[in-house]
Amino acid sequence: METTTDVYRFIVRPKERPGESGEPRARSLAADARALGFSRIRAVRPATIYFVRGTIAPKELSLLGRSLFYDPLVETCAWSGPGSPPGSPGSTGSTGSPESVHAGSRRVEVALRPGVTDPVADETLRAARELGIDGLVAVSTGESFDVEGDDLTDGELRLLAERLLCNAVIQRWALGEIEPAWPSEATGSGSVEMIDIAAMDDAALLALSAQRRAALDLVEMRAIRDYYRNEDRACTDAEFETVAQTWSEHCVHKTFKALIEVRQPKGSASYPPFVDNVLKSYIKKATDEIAAPWVLSAFVDNAGIIEFDDELEISFKVETHNHPSAVEPFGGANTGVGGVIRDVMGVSARPIAATDVLCFGPPGTPPEAVPPGSLHPRLIASGVVAGVQDYGNKMGVPTVNGGIHYHRGYAANPLVYCGCAGIAPRGRHPRRQAAGDRVVALGGRTGRDGLRGATFSSMVMDSSTGELSGASVQIGAPIVQKKVSEVLVAARDAGLYTGITDCGAGGFSSAMGEMGAELGVDVDLALAPLKYPGLAPWEIWLSEAQERMVVSVPPDRIGELRALCEADDVEMTDLGRFTGEGRLVVRYGGTVAIDLACGFLHSGPPQRRLIASPAASSVASPEAQPVAGPAGSPAASPDVRETLLAMLAHPAVASKESTVRLYDHEVQGATILRPYDGLVADGPQDAAVLQPRESKGSRGMSLSNGFNQRYGDLDPYRMATAAVDEAVRNAVAVGADPDRIAVLDNFCLGDPRRPETMWTLLEAARGCHDAAIALRTPFVSGKDSFNNEYLAPDGSRVSIPPSLLISAIGIVPDVGTVPGSDLKAAGDWIYLVGKPAAAFGGSVYAELFGLPPGAD
Repeated sequence: METTTDVYRFIVRPKERPGESGEPRARSLAADARALGFSRIRAVRPATIYFVRGTIAPKELSLLGRSLFYDPLVETCAWSGPGSPPGSPGSTGSTGSPESVHAGSRRVEVALRPGVTDPVADETLRAARELGIDGLVAVSTGESFDVEGDDLTDGELRLLAERLLCNAVIQRWALGEIEPAWPSEATGSGSVEMIDIAAMDDAALLALSAQRRAALDLVEMRAIRDYYRNEDRACTDAEFETVAQTWSEHCVHKTFKALIEVRQPKGSASYPPFVDNVLKSYIKKATDEIAAPWVLSAFVDNAGIIEFDDELEISFKVETHNHPSAVEPFGGANTGVGGVIRDVMGVSARPIAATDVLCFGPPGTPPEAVPPGSLHPRLIASGVVAGVQDYGNKMGVPTVNGGIHYHRGYAANPLVYCGCAGIAPRGRHPRRQAAGDRVVALGGRTGRDGLRGATFSSMVMDSSTGELSGASVQIGAPIVQKKVSEVLVAARDAGLYTGITDCGAGGFSSAMGEMGAELGVDVDLALAPLKYPGLAPWEIWLSEAQERMVVSVPPDRIGELRALCEADDVEMTDLGRFTGEGRLVVRYGGTVAIDLACGFLHSGPPQRRLIASPAASSVASPEAQPVAGPAGSPAASPDVRETLLAMLAHPAVASKESTVRLYDHEVQGATILRPYDGLVADGPQDAAVLQPRESKGSRGMSLSNGFNQRYGDLDPYRMATAAVDEAVRNAVAVGADPDRIAVLDNFCLGDPRRPETMWTLLEAARGCHDAAIALRTPFVSGKDSFNNEYLAPDGSRVSIPPSLLISAIGIVPDVGTVPGSDLKAAGDWIYLVGKPAAAFGGSVYAELFGLPPGAD
């Protein structure tokens, strides 16, 4: 049979059903287009494109479409190739040429930029080989949009593509057909650049930091210069990038560990003149004072760990992925979920549940009010939600708890909090890598995606952020990570590794650097599998490409681990060894790219000295009054009916069910109480309850959260106490034992160099401490994210509102008695327990109408 090496193009379209105005995504795209000001657009019809290349017989082309590309119940599919008529992979004739444009429409097509990870293409290639189509050598994917409207011009379509259909950070677009991009043979370049940092003056040091987007200040740059002067040599590009990553705010938490000079108002004595290390002084201090024996690990590992029962432990971690989600919402949120799942995998646990708390600008923001260089809040929200859905659903981890919040301060700086809980046998998480153990990488290949993500997260955003920091965005492959997770559970149970961590911010640099901080490590990057060619050693070392874990393996167990990986189709690479010599040595073949003393690298940067003082409008005493609202109350309260309808329509109150239903809550079969539950599964719940399959009795666990950014605008101390209180109350309301609840903190603030930002941090940290002590809820993990600000072209800065998420994990003694918040029967009494103050500050009512006369 004749075969070809041509490129074939498959196009898959949703079927249009009589009486419907388009499928859901088409309706959503049309609504988004109109909201962005494209009033003449009537419809946007999406389709998926698959480009395939290789020596493929016609029957194999039909098999590809029929088996992999489309569902004949709801989709149509057609393929065509150079010099051949259009054909259908179905058995009953053609569905029509994929090149034909819908009547009255213009076509825009979108595809990934060269070098951007294409997980659908990778999985298609793997599945085709399982089908026996060995002649297929490459796959590329894209999207096609038929845009219907009145006399649409090229200029209008260009704007539509740039604002709605294409994210220029990772994608490219064309009017009409787009050409595919193909991967090349993946080899590194091996080039190492030398930097004479020892000879630089202060101005040159700051210029170097800015040029390489290191986000290091002058004191830190001087410390690096002094090291190389003592070594009497030049610095390699890989060494500089390693120090920048290791010393980044994202990785070393310089602000939380800073020495803070406190300039408090006269008559106030809440703080000493100096606070040395906010984490130790407030957050961890609460945990140490409570000293709960059931806390197994707090602030020392990738996730916090508490006792589930005598045989099992549960872990919990919440991360933020804010800056990446602003630049590329789908990829940022997608890899945020993937990253926090790897944190749980990094404590040798099986991931069992995910959480998400999302913060966006108002969805009704006029297009002209969107900050320059930023995406519209509607696009950010839809991309982030799709990213969360994609990763959790595909990896088989249920998303069971979360929230969605809106504030104008999030327009350019969305917040994406991603959480994951896991379960493991007690005492089975090894932390004892030894000299001579092999350094083994598992999972995905390394690419340029994710470069400088750690330092990018430590910077203020502006109108050029998307263009300059596009390489800091990663693309996830959840199916790859699912396989890695299963291999790691089996390897844990077999005792095959002595230490483990994930490749998060900083990639190999952070993973291998941290694991070898005391022992030292020697690795060869020329052995690392790459996604595409041309990567310099520093790019391979610093890449944050996803789905990668690093384990330390005794030499005599390498064969067993390799057998596990081969059985589950997981890539495994032995890159080097832990040396016991206290130096980080990284080679590319015969070239030494890095040779650093671990003591210099991991002793941390010079301690920052910062100032904390309240803004002029701050309240004098947080404890004195209930949270107050903005000045300027209306003369009279609005009509009660109008008030109720306005509040119900507010994005903060309106139903989130259309979003929450996109997430899988049932996978793994452990969910007892879902986000919506009750008689007809429509009652919103305060928290989630799960019973992991490893549990042998009636015991379960709860996941809940507390958050109110409106309080942050007014009183950060009370924001913190209210968030802890809300998270704990939500857990208790679903049956959690009040004496067995642990909490996590996630701070998101603006520029820490501003004294008012540091005052907010101190107030919120003190509130966390006081609430934790009062409720006896120890903190077991946390994360901070600073510089959540937007620098406008005119030099003005817009910061997010002070935002603190408190997440709670609790033990539910008996899942058979979980009450849930849904009302059970007509005629039941409703009781309000407690004596709440009649305070309107920080409420949706105050945001809409101001404060009622005489109200707090």
